[in-house]
Amino acid sequence: MGEVAAECPGPRPEARSRALHRFAVLTAASTLVLIVAGGLVTSTESGLSVPDWPLSYGRLMPPMVGGVFYEHGHRMVATAVGILTVMLAIGLARSEPRRWVRRLGWLAVAAVIAQGVLGGLTVLFLLPTPVSVAHACVAQAFFCLVVAIAVVTSPRWQPAARRLYGPSRLAAWTAGAVFVQLVLGAVMRHTKAGLAIPDFPLSLGRVVPPLESFPVAIAFAHRAWALVVAVLAVASAASAARAGLKRTGFFLGSLVLLQIALGAATVLSGKAVAITTAHVATGALLLGTAIALTLGAMAGPRTLSERRPEELKRGLPILLSEP
Repeated sequence: MGEVAAECPGPRPEARSRALHRFAVLTAASTLVLIVAGGLVTSTESGLSVPDWPLSYGRLMPPMVGGVFYEHGHRMVATAVGILTVMLAIGLARSEPRRWVRRLGWLAVAAVIAQGVLGGLTVLFLLPTPVSVAHACVAQAFFCLVVAIAVVTSPRWQPAARRLYGPSRLAAWTAGAVFVQLVLGAVMRHTKAGLAIPDFPLSLGRVVPPLESFPVAIAFAHRAWALVVAVLAVASAASAARAGLKRTGFFLGSLVLLQIALGAATVLSGKAVAITTAHVATGALLLGTAIALTLGAMAGPRTLSERRPEELKRGLPILLSEP
């Protein structure tokens, strides 16, 4: 985001395309659906239900039965998201005056292509752990990109011509911590270590379990880092509320509590498909909210007296972080 300060104050809000912004929001929402679809593939262990790529059993549309429904359905959603991303990048190239935003669009295209290739390699090489983990991590990075594009294309987003102040910096730390947690979760999932510690809130009956095996170590690391994420998220939510971003701060704080509850339920339910998938999706939504808050707070604090009457009347979307 180094070019933000250099190009501030930027174009007037009314010069930006509302339609393009709405399309970016649609792309971000579709990406979240894609992450849910990918979570279902992992939760149902359907990753090799379709053994070939890019076709599925040599066809564009195989019979949607059993695990094929989840795996090929995931591919269909991924294709749709890829098309939306290319369209978004073209739209940005044609009508977005800020060069760094146009670059974000093409970076998103590169990320979605990389994600597709990693997905194909995951199948062709029979779910190798490094490739599967990379596939999951690139998905989260891509989601961050499209959320960022959705925020900065809002006509209401006007970054302050200065460095990040408190709430934005804290939200950025929170986003980084969440991403680390998602990486740990991906490693745990793809090494089948999700139930290496089958009890909660204790770990094998202890506060700190014996860390003699990799599955136990990675599962405990995931739990321990969740505490770091929770502290940062709550602190970020409080800081955002003090800066006038109460709705987004409350949403962030609520999401981290929900995510902890879903993590506990995932273990206690023996990794029930619906709960496990909800845990994956909420993690992505938590990351996206932290990114949106980081960018939203870049506009600096706004008091109620600085907001337009129509904003006070209807409130602002959480995704846009109320700038």
